[in-house]
Amino acid sequence: MVQVSGHPSHKRLMFNMRAFYFLSFFAIGALFPLLSVYLQNEVGLNGAQIGTIMSIGPITMLVAQPVWGMLSDYTRKPRILLTIAVIGTGAIGLMYITTDLYPALVFIAAFLAIFQSAIIPLSDSMSMNYVHENGGDYGRIRLWGAAGFAVAVWLMGNLSDWFGQSIIFYVFAIILWASAFYALRMPKDSSVVRVELVSGLRKLVKVPRFVLFLVVTFLVFGPIMANNFYFGLLIQFVGGSLAGVGFAFLLAAGSEIPFMRWAGSLINKQGIIVILFLAALVSGLRWLFYFMEPSPTFIYVTTVIQGLSIGLFIPAALQYVRNLAPSEVKATAISLYSAVGNGLGAWFFTFFAGLIMDWQNVLYVYLFYGVLTLIGAALILVIMRLEKRGATV
Repeated sequence: MVQVSGHPSHKRLMFNMRAFYFLSFFAIGALFPLLSVYLQNEVGLNGAQIGTIMSIGPITMLVAQPVWGMLSDYTRKPRILLTIAVIGTGAIGLMYITTDLYPALVFIAAFLAIFQSAIIPLSDSMSMNYVHENGGDYGRIRLWGAAGFAVAVWLMGNLSDWFGQSIIFYVFAIILWASAFYALRMPKDSSVVRVELVSGLRKLVKVPRFVLFLVVTFLVFGPIMANNFYFGLLIQFVGGSLAGVGFAFLLAAGSEIPFMRWAGSLINKQGIIVILFLAALVSGLRWLFYFMEPSPTFIYVTTVIQGLSIGLFIPAALQYVRNLAPSEVKATAISLYSAVGNGLGAWFFTFFAGLIMDWQNVLYVYLFYGVLTLIGAALILVIMRLEKRGATV
């Protein structure tokens, strides 16, 4: 039964979801954007070592996420699993301050990713199913995550300047443990969505636009994810401070909020493909601009472009995948989309960026990102052409 939006229990659940997203993404924003800076400045690792540590998470998540999904299907207790995941992730994050040995740091990054890989899929599943059945707007819930991330990086940039960079690990753990309170109070999720990977793949490979869009996702979303790890190094390379890193992330992540609110109406007015192309084009041009070594001031000004690229690309891409996939394999399609963007793409662009840093410097990382993102934008034009020709799903 659909609940009335003004019902007290509905309001309470909406508050719990918003609070969980704010806190969990606050924790993520407190650690990961500054982790590469910590590894370079405090531990003294080179680019290839940093790239390996930062990229081990996405590739580990490719394996771990399906396991958490199966556990959720089997136990029917996603709230308990989510609570375990956030508590475990926080505890493992503290292990970073216990060692500066490179092999140990690689192990910690992989171990942390096993638990972290459950947080977004489980919370997204419960939130999306709830608003689908009871009313509400997922985008307006999810934007609280963007707000938490933005505030966290700005705050931690300043606190790191004042108290030292190791503070990021303490805040990461404490905030994640606080989010466990709301994890237990997320909506019940009784639905069971099984992902039949093999049979689903057979059907999806027969949809040319879906296969092509997976390549687009790899080329466009991979650099977006990897940028979170290298943006702080870029700011410092051009002369910015840790506080400047935090300020830049505040502007970038904060700019996503209004675009996430407007995404639905813009997609309806302009069409999904047009929005996807615009987001990819702007993102690629942004990366190329950073290759030109602008001053920190110009970087701060252009960070608001992130709202247009990420704030529009994420909801538009998810909706496009859902529209393309046959009804019986939508869950498989979304899982593949997530695996290619958040997993494979994030790993590839994070790992090879580290090698490029050792070969040249962080500016060339953004040349690499820009060229491949623009190739992704060109492929969206190919998809657009296929649609005009009347390609069938």
